[in-house]
Amino acid sequence: MRLALGAMIFVATAGSGCATQPPRVASTTASLTASSMACNSDSLHVSTPAGPLQGSLLCPSSPAPWPAVLLISGSGPTDRNGNTVGLPGPNNSLKLLAEALAQRGIASVRYDKRGVGGSRGALTSEVALRFDMLADDAAQWVRQMRLDHRFSSITVAGHSEGSLLGMLATERAKADAYISLEGPGRSAMTVLHEQLTARAPAALAQQSDRIMAELSAGRTVDSVPPELAALFRPSVQPYLISWFKYDPAQELAKLTVPVLIVQGTTDIQVSVQDAHNLSTAVPRAQAVIIDGMNHVLKLVPPDMNAQMKSYSDPSLPVAPQLVDAVATFVNGLPRR
Repeated sequence: MRLALGAMIFVATAGSGCATQPPRVASTTASLTASSMACNSDSLHVSTPAGPLQGSLLCPSSPAPWPAVLLISGSGPTDRNGNTVGLPGPNNSLKLLAEALAQRGIASVRYDKRGVGGSRGALTSEVALRFDMLADDAAQWVRQMRLDHRFSSITVAGHSEGSLLGMLATERAKADAYISLEGPGRSAMTVLHEQLTARAPAALAQQSDRIMAELSAGRTVDSVPPELAALFRPSVQPYLISWFKYDPAQELAKLTVPVLIVQGTTDIQVSVQDAHNLSTAVPRAQAVIIDGMNHVLKLVPPDMNAQMKSYSDPSLPVAPQLVDAVATFVNGLPRR
């Protein structure tokens, strides 16, 4: 059953493969490092009670100050470069975007979420993880960027699941602007229901709906079919409960900063309708629909074989229209 790619936005939260130790994952109350971060460094960090989160800063070659963007990766064990553990190879979508933005005079910070890459040690128990912890982590990166006087503005850009995390972080840390990149415009439970209904056998989709109804009510489920274990294993259910309570359109409507919504037409995980939902929630937002761009921000036809290959092909550049849209938006922001 070809289910994994269609449901990839929700597969296995950031704790994939983490050690089985007693829970000690806490929300971020980080101590911040020096106010001026090292340019073109892959060893930035934010300290949390659970351990450090590692990140990278890419700077333009032009003199500071520069506008800066915090790039937040999508769901599951996806690293700072946009690559997901378990796929045949990297696609480097966020790394490529960061490099393209640097060419347009924009600095960027991207980071590994708890349990992934350089931040692997910050997640010792998957069952203790909550969605708000990841949102707090993103907010703390914004606060750290605020200390760097080379940054004239700070924009949060969240990809896929990171779109909702970015909305919460923007509000909590008072970023200057927000960008949604292929972000769902409906609750995680609604999108997951649609993905499974379209790709899984009817009986399995019905079982999934029953499980999600319990999780939505705040109750965990003891019995999960093996085919759905990657999505609903007991250790990830508390995270899903904490995630399902959020509606992205409602959270976006709370923001008062400039908003850009970017969506591709050949995305097989998030639809153009999601972008419309977000735009409806915030009519003042700028919305850019990019013809032929898929979920990993590359120009790929809807053919499933081409889609599958693009998730593991770093030679494909990110869509030039995406770079233009983001650069124009960010460079047009007022400067501090």
